[in-house]
Amino acid sequence: MSSPFDPLRDQLLSAAESLADGPAALPEILAGIVDDVDHALREPLEIFPVCHHSPASALAMIRRLREKQPRVIYLELCEDLQPLLTELRNCRLPVALQAFASELDGFPKESAPLSVIAPITEASAEYQAISYALDTPGVELVLVDRSTDHVFQWQPDVSSPADIPEPEADLHGDAVGVEIGDLRPRFAELEEHLLHHGRVRHWSEWWDQYVEQPLAGADHETYRQVMVLIGSLFRRLAPHDTKRYAGDEDRERYMWTRIREHLGRSGADPADCLYICGAFHAASRVPEAGSDPGAPDFAITPRTGTTWLYGLIPSSHSAIESQFGLAPGSVSIAASTWQKQLQKLRLTPFRLEGQKGARKAKKALPLPVAGGGPTVDHLTGYLAGPPALDGLDEEELRGWCVDIVRLARRNGYLASTADAIAVFETSVLLAGMRGRVRPTPYDFQDAAVTCIEKDTVPGRRDVRRLCEILLGGDRIGQVGYEALPPLARDLYDRLAPLGLDLEQRSIQRALLDLAARPELAACSDVLWMLRYLLPDQAVRPIMGSRKLGEKHIQESWDLDLGRNQRAVIELGYEGVTLEQVLEQRLRRDAWDPKATAATALKAVESSLLFLESPRLTDELGARAIELLAAERTVDDAPDVLRRIRRLLGHYRATTPVLPGWCGRFVTEGYAHYCTLLPTAFVDEETGVRQVGAMLGFLFSMESLALSLGCDRTQLEIAVRQSHPESPAKIALLWAALHQLGALPLADLRERVAELLGNPLVVPSFPQYVSGFVQALEPVPRLAPFVVETLSQAFARLPDPVLLPWLPTLIVTLKRQAAELVPVLTREAGRTFPGSLAALDSWTAPWNAPPRARPSAVPAGLSGPSGAAGAAAVLLAANPVAADAAAAMLGCEGEWTPLAAETGDTAAVTALLTSHPITAEAVAVLVGV
Repeated sequence: MSSPFDPLRDQLLSAAESLADGPAALPEILAGIVDDVDHALREPLEIFPVCHHSPASALAMIRRLREKQPRVIYLELCEDLQPLLTELRNCRLPVALQAFASELDGFPKESAPLSVIAPITEASAEYQAISYALDTPGVELVLVDRSTDHVFQWQPDVSSPADIPEPEADLHGDAVGVEIGDLRPRFAELEEHLLHHGRVRHWSEWWDQYVEQPLAGADHETYRQVMVLIGSLFRRLAPHDTKRYAGDEDRERYMWTRIREHLGRSGADPADCLYICGAFHAASRVPEAGSDPGAPDFAITPRTGTTWLYGLIPSSHSAIESQFGLAPGSVSIAASTWQKQLQKLRLTPFRLEGQKGARKAKKALPLPVAGGGPTVDHLTGYLAGPPALDGLDEEELRGWCVDIVRLARRNGYLASTADAIAVFETSVLLAGMRGRVRPTPYDFQDAAVTCIEKDTVPGRRDVRRLCEILLGGDRIGQVGYEALPPLARDLYDRLAPLGLDLEQRSIQRALLDLAARPELAACSDVLWMLRYLLPDQAVRPIMGSRKLGEKHIQESWDLDLGRNQRAVIELGYEGVTLEQVLEQRLRRDAWDPKATAATALKAVESSLLFLESPRLTDELGARAIELLAAERTVDDAPDVLRRIRRLLGHYRATTPVLPGWCGRFVTEGYAHYCTLLPTAFVDEETGVRQVGAMLGFLFSMESLALSLGCDRTQLEIAVRQSHPESPAKIALLWAALHQLGALPLADLRERVAELLGNPLVVPSFPQYVSGFVQALEPVPRLAPFVVETLSQAFARLPDPVLLPWLPTLIVTLKRQAAELVPVLTREAGRTFPGSLAALDSWTAPWNAPPRARPSAVPAGLSGPSGAAGAAAVLLAANPVAADAAAAMLGCEGEWTPLAAETGDTAAVTALLTSHPITAEAVAVLVGV
């Protein structure tokens, strides 16, 4: 059967034969691409090949839709995204269709959450087709690509972590992108060859120069044949033994199977239908391709049990460029080219009625043009001659040069009119060197960087970024209120009393005077929940905080919800209200396989701060007990101690009785840490801070634990079984023995003195000091002794030991014992003199000579003129106080004459002599 492309095929084969030293597969490739074009054009169902976000494809789509006016449009897009298309009316483009799943059934649990996005821009063929189909009565739009569930079923490794997105790709995150028409060579050598001979730096620039510009004004048949030709070439040069190629063929089988199913079900005539797909898929030769009912069907596997949630999220030009590997600024340049070509060709694009950010441009469709004529070869003429490009548009280039200089001056560059002239001439020079008739935006960018960029960037933006802003900027889309999920709409409604435009893409200051306007307390609760759930930059408190036991009457917030709309929308995928999402997050954190007791206690605290749910708090507390009993390390002991102290203080101040889980946590923790204490003392991987926190828990919770039935003997045995080897832990053990009463303070001073007097121990003495500092956590009454020990170290340690240790001490105190520094500071303030003048005559308490004390009776107590006589005189002069104390104790007696008057002090002396321990204890207590 003859074909209109036979002359072109013969011409290409002749060229291949003339290249005798070329690859053997060259004739097959050249003849094959022509056969693919012929095969695609013979298909009764018209195939419309497109490229992703291509202005040329969108322009050709507008013309073809107005000419043919198809009744059914089959679009290469995930079939389960169809209900979202009508919501595009309520959005400002660009936005992305999203499918999201956090609870997986049939996929690895560790891969959650799964997300698929399909970005939509106005300068894209798919948006033009969607707008035409939704606003034209009697037109049906059918999405035929695999579902989002099949996207991950066919993905080689769902559980593998995605690449970390660039900062500009935050709008899409780590979602899997679905695009229409991925036209890029998968043969690396071919792409390198094209870039080299095209004298360009990036594939986007090559595509714009050699495909977009020539095809912008081409007729439909020329556009169609050229796009299928390019898709066939890239398809035949792509590696066929890869999973990606096999997946593409399965997608083609899937789409054609869905098309035939719809044709059979609806009875539509293929001549009235249009199939929009990527040019790579338009050249498909799989057996299942085609609208013939006799073609074999593809066995489509059932979906998994995963529940998918659907919605729209904001997108941007930079997010699309980053996710799909396009050159920075290429999508913005494409948008600028789109607007320019619309004006030049006087075309009216299709726009959804009510579309935000779009002008009303309703134009009646003309009568459809009769088609179905014989296929004519447009490829030979197109490939034989150079493309008809526009000449140099001096006015446009001149405007670019003037505007970039103005923009550069605003951003700190010392640019002038001479720089504008230099940019103009350099742009023309670069275009000539690269074989171009007119400078492209990429030539202009290079010229501006060459002529204006300096050694340093004076502001936040360099010249290349300024060029991108000038040529269109990073347009960011927005999802309208009506298209938001219920949670997001409820959020905006609850924050409405603030009187702010939360959709505005700028930081707004919210001032809450809770005393004057108590109704704003509900807004404050919402903002604090958002602070917990959203990224830090979305909601940031300036004044005010929310902690246990605190209550503020004024708050100030910086809100940036407009630029973090994607995060707000994805909250709607997790629940219907903020409270529900927060409860799910707290449960997920507490029951995570890597959760610890500290994590569960944090969840308990958050539930008290944000949710009034005693049932949830009790469940989280019980989970904390379970996690604590299962822990075999004490790495989180400081965090556990800090959080349980705060929770106990809150309950003691607000409730008459402690919750049951608090008591169980204390008793479980007391037994748990007593068991692990001997091992932690000798374990090299357990730090001093962790051991100090364990002792802090045991000593500070001791009274409560004993009242709940714990045995103090368990703690005493654990301390006696501890035999640390490192100096810091030895100091901690001494502090613990002192707290238990087994090591008096005098003996502790003697041990420290022995350490300082031993030359072999002096180099390690700073480690002992660090241990004593950490001992302030379990034994805070050792603060005077720690100040004394630090002073002794500063006074007696040699400089080679002291000076290297001081930075370590400061860093250790800052990182591990920041809360202990105020304790040391206050104690040092009480110990040392307050003025410089008093320092000369000041003697340290530990250096003061000890006072002599008799073995039996203190001095002055044996005679009327001593302390006993003075006390008797004082009591006799003020009998009311003594009578009140006697009455309180239930003692009744009579006043006797003073011993000085009777001369009888033998009774007092005999009493003190027979009971000397009491007198000595009182003397020590009062510091005598």
